[in-house]
Amino acid sequence: MFISKISLPRRTFLRGVGAAVALPLVDAMVPALTATAKTAAAPQRRLGCVYVPHGEIMEQWTPQSAGPGFELMPIMKPLEPFRSSLVVVSNLARPEAGFDTNHAGAPASFLSGLPPKRTDGPNFRLGETIDQIVVKQIGQDTTFPSLELATEDFSALVGSCAPGYSCAYANTLSWQGPTTPLPMEINPRVLFERMFGGGGTTEQRLARAREDRSILDYVREDLADLGRGIGPRDRVRLNEYLEHIREVERRIQRSERQTNTTLSVPTAPVGVPESFEDHVDTLFDLVALAFEADLTRVFTFMMARELSQRTYPNIGVTLPHHVISHHANNPERVAAHATVNTHHVGLFAKFLDRLRSTPDGDGSLLDHSMILYGSGMGNGNVHAADPLPTIIVGGVFKGNRHVMAPAHTPNANLLLSVADRFGVALDSFGVSTARVEI
Repeated sequence: MFISKISLPRRTFLRGVGAAVALPLVDAMVPALTATAKTAAAPQRRLGCVYVPHGEIMEQWTPQSAGPGFELMPIMKPLEPFRSSLVVVSNLARPEAGFDTNHAGAPASFLSGLPPKRTDGPNFRLGETIDQIVVKQIGQDTTFPSLELATEDFSALVGSCAPGYSCAYANTLSWQGPTTPLPMEINPRVLFERMFGGGGTTEQRLARAREDRSILDYVREDLADLGRGIGPRDRVRLNEYLEHIREVERRIQRSERQTNTTLSVPTAPVGVPESFEDHVDTLFDLVALAFEADLTRVFTFMMARELSQRTYPNIGVTLPHHVISHHANNPERVAAHATVNTHHVGLFAKFLDRLRSTPDGDGSLLDHSMILYGSGMGNGNVHAADPLPTIIVGGVFKGNRHVMAPAHTPNANLLLSVADRFGVALDSFGVSTARVEI
C-alpha cells in the first residue's frame, strides 16, 4: 500500500508583509492513518462568556418545568434551533444578594462568584474570574490566551459608577487577579488587525481602509502554493474560511465608510459600526474566526454595559435600556424590556449558528465549545440579585435540560462546574458551597 499525503502543523500561518493568516483545522493536519484525537490537530474545548445588562423579564425567561422537553419561554424562543445543546440553569444568586445590590456588582460577580470590595477609589478589589482560570489550562499555547470584547467603552470613567463602587467593576467582566481588571476591546478593526496583522497608527489604518485591499492580498502567493498541495475537501474548507475573513473585512470597511466623520479625527477609533446589530455581529464573527483558526480558546463579551442608555429604535424601543429596566411594572415598559431581551438573545443565536455551521474536527465549533450567557441581575426593576438568568450552550455536556438548582444557589457553584469541564481541579471558587450538575 502506498500512502501519499502532506501533513501540515496545526499552528500553520500564511505570512505576508504585515499580515499573518492562521489556518483552520483541515484534513492535511492529520497524518495519514492516524486518528485525529491522537494528533495535535485534535479539536480543542473552548469557553465563551456573554453578558447582557439590566437583567431580564424573568416571567418571560424562566421555563415553567424542569428536566428535558421543557417549553422555551418567549425571550428564549430564538434558541429553539439549539435546544439539543442548551441547558437553562435557574435559581442562581450573586453573592451580594440581600444586602447591597447595584449595577457594579452585577458584572463584577458574573464570572468571579465574589462580591466586589466597596470603594469608589483606586483600591478596588475583586478576584480572578473563571475565564482566566480556564485560560491557564487551555489557552497558554494560543496566540491570544483570551479575548475581552465589548460594545461600549467607559474605561475613561473613574470614581463611582454605582453608589460607593468603582467604575472598574462595571467596565469589564474579566479579572486576572484581585486588582487586575482586563480592558475590553470595542473596535472591530483593531481586533481584526490584532488577529491578522496590520497595526500602525490611526492614520495608517485609515490609509489601508481607503485602499480597500484585503488582508488576503498580502498572502496571495502562499495561498496559491497551499492550494496546490492539499486535497479537494481541504480546498473547499479553506475557501470557506477565507471567505469568512473577507466578509468580516467587507463589513468593517463598510462601517468605516459610513462613519467617515469619525474617521477624520486622528485619535478616533477606526471601525466601530454605527449600528449596534452590525457591531455585535462583527465582533461575534471575529470571535468565531479566532476559534476556527485556534487563535484563542477563551473569550468574554459584554454585549452592552450596565447603566447603558442605548436605545433600540429599529425594534420599536425608543427609551434607553436602563430606563425601561426600571419599568415599575408599567405594562408598556415591561414589554419594551422583554423586546430588548429577546433581541439580544436573537443576536446571540446568530453567533451560535455560525459556530454550529463551522466544521471542527469530527464535529463543529459549537460541539467543542461551552458558551455561558446571562446577566448579573434578575429583575432589573429592583436590581434583583436572585434569581439570575443563566444559560449554557454547547456540546461538552448533555443539552435539552432545565436545571433547577435549590433556591438561592450561589452562581459560583455553576462556575465551579464550568472549571470542571475544562479539567481545572478546584475545591471551591468564589463563595461556592457545592457544584451545579451540568
